[in-house]
Amino acid sequence: MACLQRFLSGKPILCTAPNLKTLGACQSYLRGSNQHGKQYSSSAPSDDFLPASVVPTMHFQPSLPRLPIPKLEDTCDRYLKSQRPVLDDENFSKTSKLVSDFLEGEGKELNEALIAKDKKNKHTSYITGPWFDMYLEARVPVVLNHNPFITFNMDPRPEYNDQVIRSTNFIVSAMRFMKTIRAGILEPEVFHLNPSKSDTQSFRNVVRWVPSSLSWYAAYLYKAFPLDMSQYKNLFNSTRIPKQHKDELFSDTSARHIVVMRNGHFYVFDVIASDGSIIPATEIQAHLEHIISDKTPAPEHGVGILTTENRDTWASLRSQLEEAGNADTLRLVDSAVFCLCLEDAAPGIDPESLTRLKLYGDGVNRWYDKSFQLIVCKDGTSSINMEHAWGDGVAVVRFMDDAFKDNIDRPALAPGTPPAKVDSAQSVRKLEWNLTPAIKEGIDNATKSFHQCTSSLGMHTLENKKLTKSVFKECKVSPDSMMQLSFQMAYYRLTGRTTATYESCSTAAFKHGRTETLRSATIETKQCSEAFSQSGISNDEKRQLLMACSDKHNQLTKEAAMGQGWDRHMFALRHLAQDSGRSLTIFEDPAYKAINHIILSTSTLARPSILFGGFAPVVPNGLGIGYQIGDERCGCNVTSYPTSPDAAGFVECVGTSLNDIYHVLSNTK
Repeated sequence: MACLQRFLSGKPILCTAPNLKTLGACQSYLRGSNQHGKQYSSSAPSDDFLPASVVPTMHFQPSLPRLPIPKLEDTCDRYLKSQRPVLDDENFSKTSKLVSDFLEGEGKELNEALIAKDKKNKHTSYITGPWFDMYLEARVPVVLNHNPFITFNMDPRPEYNDQVIRSTNFIVSAMRFMKTIRAGILEPEVFHLNPSKSDTQSFRNVVRWVPSSLSWYAAYLYKAFPLDMSQYKNLFNSTRIPKQHKDELFSDTSARHIVVMRNGHFYVFDVIASDGSIIPATEIQAHLEHIISDKTPAPEHGVGILTTENRDTWASLRSQLEEAGNADTLRLVDSAVFCLCLEDAAPGIDPESLTRLKLYGDGVNRWYDKSFQLIVCKDGTSSINMEHAWGDGVAVVRFMDDAFKDNIDRPALAPGTPPAKVDSAQSVRKLEWNLTPAIKEGIDNATKSFHQCTSSLGMHTLENKKLTKSVFKECKVSPDSMMQLSFQMAYYRLTGRTTATYESCSTAAFKHGRTETLRSATIETKQCSEAFSQSGISNDEKRQLLMACSDKHNQLTKEAAMGQGWDRHMFALRHLAQDSGRSLTIFEDPAYKAINHIILSTSTLARPSILFGGFAPVVPNGLGIGYQIGDERCGCNVTSYPTSPDAAGFVECVGTSLNDIYHVLSNTK
């Protein structure tokens, strides 16, 4: 583990993959913001598979290090450091006393119980069970509250952005990905600290022969670090099923069909033949054209809207659907490889239009419970909307990268190709629903709630062409830290305060690792925000403050990636206490509740396949901040509710903050 710690140390700088040589790159990798490198194969791929890896997909999984439980005293110390910038002196003193009592009393006993439980479950991580429970027990609708969207870049060849062509090519690429991973020949996800030595065929030829129980250690000798791939199995044929009080995850890998939604109607057809091969692209093309030719008006009561309901309400209505004779129909939707949603809209790359369409749409032409939905518009703009209970974005983003690359390198369908002469009317089944008056009433109620909620969602965007990767790199500051600082400065300028902030960091370096929270509101960002709001502070002084913010952010990122944050540890302790019927004072502290009421929820993605992504605020009075730092610009996409802080004012302040940061960096090089 000492080497892994060294692997996760060092100052992050902007790099381009696959030649990532610093942990800044690794930190970006674990946040999902690196560029995925090319596939290495033992042979040319067949039409049904991606390039085959000589190292089995799950080869490293048995020997991955386990997610560590931090020392309780370290967790308490980190927790207090996160509380310091958001609490006044009086409340910080109260919270410090509660933490001290917790550390010396009930916390110690509870932590020992957590460690004992972890030792009995060495096949997984201490956070896996509680994290699944958190999502599956949540009763709020998944739309806006949990499901994010991620938009693909357009195909650089305009003629390939035709809706049917792009949908067909994505379907085929998705099936190639699915078959490759199920055959165990998808390239394992590995971070290469020294790519010239380990991101090579010779490395793969060596580690393939090392027993899986030792394979991680063999990779370590090359300074290569395999990442957890346990979530990948849930990508396909998977659905979240609503149940009273707690939902269930369902999967049926024997199913060979996809479900296509258009204009609120459901269609299914096989994409895998009975012999296991992928259906020819021209047949898929013919089936999609057949679906698009259906001019039936949208149903008066679209069943898809029910997936936007409160989970208990949806569970009750689903039971009614089954009792009304729709059990087989529901099974077809649940077991489908994935859901393709065809839209007649052509939003282009307008951020607001894309966000509204891909984050929630009309609510009818969606099935939000599927592990993921591929949404393809008339103009070829394509996005993934993912259900979050089954996993994090790690598997989805890898899938998007590989599918996008496969689309470009080996498109299954070229423009001008005629569809196969098949009887699509026989191959494509349009699903019909038996709806009782009570179900129709439930759909009406769901529609009303959906429109009330989504119509209140505000959206504002910002683009800055001065601050780019190269500018940050030249100035030797972490790009991510500067973007996060701009949010802190903006909120301070808007409100005069610092607030609870969330940035996700993957812990995929560990077996069944999920995420850790990077608490980017720090004493350093608060001091910097105050200084930039004052007069008489020199550029040199401001630059020192910027460097201090960058250094602190780097430290927090390293700790989070190593499973050494405080959020997940405290969450697991609270979950364990609740399971035993205990109520601990520290978790009832208003300060604990406030810091977990996330006002600024932030996330970033920068991959070769991705244009941008987005999500709604996680609390009614919060902001959802999706941001990117690219080669030519940086920017953010901010969502809000009526009770949120002034989103327009916040975005304006972000712009001012970025300009101020640029001014300091450009004048003190």
